[in-house]
Order: sequence, then C-alpha cells, then structure tokens
Amino acid sequence: MGNTLTCCLSPDASPRRGRRSGAAGPDGASEVCGAAAGDAVAVAPSPAAAEPAELDLGVGEGHHLQHISDREMPEDLALESNPSDHPRASTIFLSKSQTDVREKRKSNHLNHVSPGQLTKKYSSCSTIFLDDSTVSQPNLRTTIKCVTLAIYYHIKNRDANRSLDIFDERSHPLTREKVPEEYFKHDPEHKLIYRFVRTLFSAAQLTAECAIVTLVYLERLLTYAEIDICPTNWKRIVLGAILLASKVWDDQAVWNVDYCQILKDITVEDMNEMERHFLELLQFNINVPASVYAKYYFDLRSLADDNDVVFMFAPLNKERAQNLEAISRLCDDNDYKDICRAAMRRSFSADNVIGIQRSNAIIS
Repeated sequence: MGNTLTCCLSPDASPRRGRRSGAAGPDGASEVCGAAAGDAVAVAPSPAAAEPAELDLGVGEGHHLQHISDREMPEDLALESNPSDHPRASTIFLSKSQTDVREKRKSNHLNHVSPGQLTKKYSSCSTIFLDDSTVSQPNLRTTIKCVTLAIYYHIKNRDANRSLDIFDERSHPLTREKVPEEYFKHDPEHKLIYRFVRTLFSAAQLTAECAIVTLVYLERLLTYAEIDICPTNWKRIVLGAILLASKVWDDQAVWNVDYCQILKDITVEDMNEMERHFLELLQFNINVPASVYAKYYFDLRSLADDNDVVFMFAPLNKERAQNLEAISRLCDDNDYKDICRAAMRRSFSADNVIGIQRSNAIIS
C-alpha cells in the first residue's frame, strides 16, 4: 500500500459511511486518479502535475477509482461519527443516557426526593474499600447489567426506526411461536434485555470482556450501516454482536451451531447469513484498539454510577493486601519487566502505545 502507483477500487454498492463523490477540491484538482489510455493501471498524479479535469470512466461501469487516502475521513468528522474507532470520541450510549439522567435529577430536586440509600462505600484513613472489577478483569454480572442498560438507552432514545430486513425479527423470528404485533410497538424493559443477554452469556460461558466488545460492535454497526436499534430488531442485532465478539475475543469461540442449541428455533443457516451481513456492514472492521476498549469500560462505569448500579465493594483485608504487595514486587523484578516489554511489543504494536505507567501498591 506504500506504492504511489497503487489505487483502490471502491464499488458504489459498498456500505461506506460518508464516501466522497469525487468532486473537485478547493484548488480545482480532481480526486479521481488519472489513467493512461488503454491501460488498466491507474496512476496517482503528483500535486504539482494535478490537472483540473476528470476522467470519464464510461457509463454503466458502476465503479469509482480513488486512492486509499481519499477514502479516509477528516479527523473532525471521524471523531464525531465513529466512537467505536476513535478513543477521543464520546460513546453514543453515554450521550443518549444523559437526557434521562438530567430529567431524573431535576425531578428529584423539584420533589425534594433524596437520592436513595448511600450504598457506595468510601475509603477512610483506617479502611480501604476496593471493588472486584478492573479494566482487565471486569465483573461479569455488573458488566452485563451495564451493557444491557446501554442497549436499553439506545432503544429508548433512538432517532428513528431505520432497520434492515436481516435483523427484523418479524421476517426472521427467533422462535416458532407467533409473536403478537403489539410486542413490536413497545420498547423492551431493561430487565427483558438483561435476561436475554445473561442467558446467552451463561449458556455459552462468555466473559465480561466479550460483553464490552459486543457493545463496541453494536455501536459500530449502528454508525456504519446508519440504522437504529428498535423493538423489531434489537434481539438479532445483539445476537449478531455477541456472536462476532465471542469469535474475535475468545480463543475457543462458540460455534454458530452452539447458539442453535441455546435458541432452539433458530437455524444455523440463519445464523451464518446474519453473521455474514453483520461483517459486511462493519466492512470487516473487527479491530478494537486497547484505548477504545478502555474508553467503553470507564464509560460503562460512569453509566453505572448515574443509574445506581452498585459494584461489590469490600474492605481491603490482610490477604488481599499481601497479594497486591506481591504483584507490586513482581512488577519491580527486572526479568518480569523484560517479559512485559516483549509482550507489549507484540500485543500493542498497532495501537501506537507510547508507554504504560504502573503504580506500586503501598501497604503500610
């Protein structure tokens, strides 16, 4: 791809978000690469030799030739529209939840309603409280509850009802029992979404990290395909995201036929077709950078705090303190540092990781 003579072929039918049409830029130069007559190889012109002219590729060909750099989106637009790709872009679910959070706080203030029991514990000079959820090892139950809460806000505060037939449960039902039409007219409650996701994760023995990646793929699908998650399609979209996340994240992934054992009435052919469409709509972009994963984890923690989802806090006891001290000493070991450096070079080479700071656990 580093060759300046290389061009990329971009079909019109590709579900590309925000693809430019090939109009002339501000300096009058065309974005379409020039090509020699009768030659199949397109050559990218240098900036000095650019001519304000477009090449007629012929009527009915249906293809638009452009260099790969022309397909990249401007940084400001990319940050605004692709939170699942860029660590600095705000997650969609957190912004959608803020409307309900503000209304709840305003209502409580006007009605002089207390925020409820103070279930969150705070550390003091004599006692340190820690929860059992970290960015590398999230708590499964709490993470699933937060992810399903994010999906709930996606459905409740959706912009429209844009959908695709492959995800429509009326066209591709997950059960043989006839679902009443009234079911698709009302938004599902959070408890219903939680039970559906918890059943899949429990039966397939999936991890909490897989739940976070599921949410990343779900928001990426909504952004790339420009659709909404609504009562008619939420189950199939969530199922497709879980299916893909489990295959990408887990070394021993759950097969499509295994999901057919969990959801008795769905066929493996339907699962295969849905997975294929899901990947095509994602443009086969299944990469989740470490920075994006961390952003989703901490935004889920913020969502939990706004909605009174309690993490299990426990006081720091002697045994756990000794474990933290042992880990701290291990991090100071030179041999361990060499192993970590080698692992980081292999694992984070694509993420532009400048450095990872570690703080020692101090036990007094």
